[in-house]
Amino acid sequence: MNSIKKRQLAEIAIHILFWISVFYAVNVATSTAITIRISRNNAIMERKEIVRFLPATYGTLVLLGILFYGNIFWLFKKVLSFRSNLVRFAIALCWFLLIFELDNVAINLLTPRDPVKIGPSPTYRLDATFKSKSVPSGPPAIPKTGHVVPDDGRPHFIMDMVDRSQLILLLLFIGIMGVSIAYFFLKEWAKTDVLRVKLEANQLSTEVKFLRSQINPHFLFNTLNNLFSMAQAKGNDDLADGISKLSGMMRYMIYDSNADRVPLNKEIEYLEDCITLNKLRYADEEAKVTFDYPAQTEGILVAPMLFISFVENAFKHGVIIGQSSEINISIAMVNKQLVFSCQNTIYNVRKMEDGKGGIGLENVKRRLELVYPGKYELYIKNADNRYIVNLGIILE
Repeated sequence: MNSIKKRQLAEIAIHILFWISVFYAVNVATSTAITIRISRNNAIMERKEIVRFLPATYGTLVLLGILFYGNIFWLFKKVLSFRSNLVRFAIALCWFLLIFELDNVAINLLTPRDPVKIGPSPTYRLDATFKSKSVPSGPPAIPKTGHVVPDDGRPHFIMDMVDRSQLILLLLFIGIMGVSIAYFFLKEWAKTDVLRVKLEANQLSTEVKFLRSQINPHFLFNTLNNLFSMAQAKGNDDLADGISKLSGMMRYMIYDSNADRVPLNKEIEYLEDCITLNKLRYADEEAKVTFDYPAQTEGILVAPMLFISFVENAFKHGVIIGQSSEINISIAMVNKQLVFSCQNTIYNVRKMEDGKGGIGLENVKRRLELVYPGKYELYIKNADNRYIVNLGIILE
């Protein structure tokens, strides 16, 4: 916990130092040069001064902050949801041009047009900092700026130029854009790496727990095969079929589900066997189950055993002996999104995490977050005396 706080404090300190350096860069880019001229006895005394920390400086700094934090907290997350790189680039470019144009408007509004308002105090001594140059006798001197300097010995402020360079500001905005891109993807890479480590640790822990609890699988499958043969020899086809399906389910759990991804048709077969075995406990009218899924599932891979908890939950809390119950399960593919739905009648619904049989709703959410971070939506609610689960997963 202390290490996390230290990292957060270090990150805040880096942000503060970064924006201090940006502030001084903006201050240089938005500085304004003025010339103080004094005309006396047909001679012009002048001195140039640079005025910094103008209102335009703070306006530009605010817009740079909006560009940076808007990118990392909003824009890039939205842009990545589009599949076309051209669309992503176009949206980011439009956002950048919008902020840059707002900066131009802000600077034009915040930069004073009267140089006296931004210049130094009008009280000056003719000291060595003023440079003198003679001018021919005649009317008052007219500088290149077009301002007339009366021959009265008083200082007159003339804005010779605006040192704010569009090129410098453009490079500054492009630099902030680049830094925000690098910062965002480094953070995402770090987050993905942490999730990967958590997933590996979680999978390792699951495998260790499973290995501790499982009996010898060869002994188990040999026993099931013997029971299957005995059931067939006695003509009990239903029992033989149930043993065969149980054997297939356990083989899938022990061997096939160790992979990160499994073919969708394997997961569908596993769910079908689970439904069949659960229905053995009830009469046909007590558990009316429908299971719809695509006919073609070639090439579709999913994380194993993500849906079984919802199916087990439907039988456990949605079916009662002596009552008519309905369970509707479906799997569909919409573009590249897999949509799983499970609905059952409500009798005595308890939260999944309270049940002792399944892995629990919180564990399902955690596994989804580890396996499909930012690529799933899980929707659960009670409505019209039904318990509804909808899960959408964007497949790669």
